[in-house]
Amino acid sequence: MRVLVTGGAGYIGSHAVRALLRRGHQVRVYDNLSSGHRALAEGSELVVGGIGDEEKLTSALQGIDAVMNFAASAYVGESVQIPRKYFENNVQHSLRFLNKVIDCGIRHFIQSSTAAVYGLPAASPIREDIPRQPVNPYGASKLFFEYALDAYKTAYGLRYVAFRYFNASGADDSGEIGEIHDPETHLVPRILQVAAGMIPEIEIFGTDYPTPDGTCIRDYVHVSDLAEAHVLGLEYLERGGESAALNLGTGAGHSVSEVIAAIEKIVGRKVNKKFGPRRPGDPPSLVADPSKAQAALKWKASRTLNEIVSSAWAWLRRHYGQK
Repeated sequence: MRVLVTGGAGYIGSHAVRALLRRGHQVRVYDNLSSGHRALAEGSELVVGGIGDEEKLTSALQGIDAVMNFAASAYVGESVQIPRKYFENNVQHSLRFLNKVIDCGIRHFIQSSTAAVYGLPAASPIREDIPRQPVNPYGASKLFFEYALDAYKTAYGLRYVAFRYFNASGADDSGEIGEIHDPETHLVPRILQVAAGMIPEIEIFGTDYPTPDGTCIRDYVHVSDLAEAHVLGLEYLERGGESAALNLGTGAGHSVSEVIAAIEKIVGRKVNKKFGPRRPGDPPSLVADPSKAQAALKWKASRTLNEIVSSAWAWLRRHYGQK
C-alpha cells in the first residue's frame, strides 16, 4: 500500500516508517519538523508541512491508499500550561486533516492515541472498555479525536484503528534512529542521560506507593513492537477488519526502581538519584491489558526491558557520541 505517515520524522512515527518499508509498503512522510527531525526521515520521501496546511496536504495525499497519523503535541505537563496549543493541534488541525483525508477518498486510517485517555483508572491491567476520563488536556484532545474517528466511520465509511500506547521506549535495532525529545521527559532516556553524565541526577517522584518497592509501576513497550503493531493494524484494515481502539503494551509492569536497576546493570555504572514527593495524579500502577490487540492483529510485544534499555543506550551513544 501507499501510506502517508504524518509525524513520520518523530520518534514513534520514524520507527513505523521503517516497519512499513520492511514489509514492502511505499511511504511518504509528512512532518513540519517542529518536534521531528529530518535525520529520522532519511531514506523516505519527505514533505515538510503541517496538518493545518490544506494546500500541501492535498498534494501530499495524492496517490495515497492509507494514512498513519502521528502528528500531535504530546507533552502532558505542557498541555496543562498551554491547553490552547493542544486543542488547536490535536483537535482543530487534526479535524481539518481528517476532512481532507475523507475528501481525497482515503478510508484506511491508523491513529496514534494514548493511554492518557483513561485518566486515573481504578484497576490495572487496563481494558479498552473501562470508562475514559482523561485528567489533562493532552488526554482529552486525543479522546476527542477518537470520538471523531468513530463518527466518521458511521457517516463516511472510514475504517480506523486507534492505538492507545503505554510507555514507548527503546530504539531501532539498527541504531540509526531513536528517541530525540527536547525537553526529554521520558524515564528511560532520562536515566540513560544521567548514566552518560549529560544531566546530574534522576528524580524519583514518590517512594511510598502501594507497590513492592514503593515506586510507580508502568508498562514499558519497545518502540519497534509498537511500530510493527501499526503495520499489522493497517494490514488488518486492508483485510476487512473492524474499526477498533486497541491498547499497545506488554501486559506486565516494571517499577521505577526496577528500571534504574536494569539500566545500572547494562551500562555498568551507578545512576545518581534523588527522591521527591509523589506527583499529583500519578497512579501507583498503569499496565495494559493487550489481549484485544493480540487477538485482532496476532501481535504481541516481544522485546524485554533489557532489550529496551540496551537499544536505547546504543542509540544514545551513537547519537550523542557517548562512550
